[in-house]
Amino acid sequence: MIPKAIIETIALPDGRVITLETGKLAKQADGSVVVRCGGTMLLATVVSSKEAKEGIDFLPLTVDYREKFAANGRVPGGFLKREGRPSDTEILTMRLIDRVLRPLFPKDYHAEIQLMIQMISYDPEVEATSLAGLAASAAIAVSDLPFDGPISEVRVGRLNGEFIINPTPDQLKEIDLDMTIGASMDSVVMVEGEMREVSEEEMVEAIKFAHEAIKLQVTAQTNMAAQVEKSHVKREYNHETHSEEVRQDVMAATYDKVYAVSKSALPKHERSAQFKAILNEYLDGKDEAWLAENKGFAKTYFHDVEYKAVRHMVLADGQRLDGRKT
Repeated sequence: MIPKAIIETIALPDGRVITLETGKLAKQADGSVVVRCGGTMLLATVVSSKEAKEGIDFLPLTVDYREKFAANGRVPGGFLKREGRPSDTEILTMRLIDRVLRPLFPKDYHAEIQLMIQMISYDPEVEATSLAGLAASAAIAVSDLPFDGPISEVRVGRLNGEFIINPTPDQLKEIDLDMTIGASMDSVVMVEGEMREVSEEEMVEAIKFAHEAIKLQVTAQTNMAAQVEKSHVKREYNHETHSEEVRQDVMAATYDKVYAVSKSALPKHERSAQFKAILNEYLDGKDEAWLAENKGFAKTYFHDVEYKAVRHMVLADGQRLDGRKT
């Protein structure tokens, strides 16, 4: 029986069309999507362990983006006919994708995730890296992984005063503004780029232009996920234990001290040393039995105290860490 493909299309302002397809390739992955634009084709797959490894208290997310020689009908030269190490462009693309996706997974989800984006075919008129973020998010969207998405990334350029979504390689040589924007339907998550002396208003206009294009891509992912049954119910997990009693105790004992240090506008190294001294003072007041059970919790919750104290200082008092006003 031939698998049924679910297809969504996205029209770019210049008439080009991006196609999302799932249901045919890599069906054993937790989520897989094929993205096409012109003759360029990317396959994105995501898999995740069911349980977290013992002792892991972070998100072990791996993002891998590869442009295969075979996608351009070539074989690597030299004695070894194998793919080489990733190029600088591939590494930077991986980082841009990771930067947008990582904050959108639950903080207490610690199972290993591998996200692979491979170029299957190459069109010299399409900049493939512009599609990688969309492919990555779409693969997660059709999976059962807990994720506060979907999102997408686009590259926006300006040529002769006009903004362009996902410029072609030839256009990239002439544009005076080159930005990669990552966003959800409601919020901009990440901005990266370079430009030639543009005003703040022009930069904001470029971000807004990119966000409108991203909204169309997010809508397409949402529509696709609605047609994939396994994405309707996200997997249950319990990767992290908490101690509300310890959290409240750390907050009560250290918040005022941390806030005072934050307000003092000390140099970074001195400030960090004083934060460390506050934590050590708190831990020194506990017995060995308590430390054996709760020391890890206390360190984690102390970082939360630092975050809340600094955030309150910036938003409520209008002061930055170095003493300047916001």
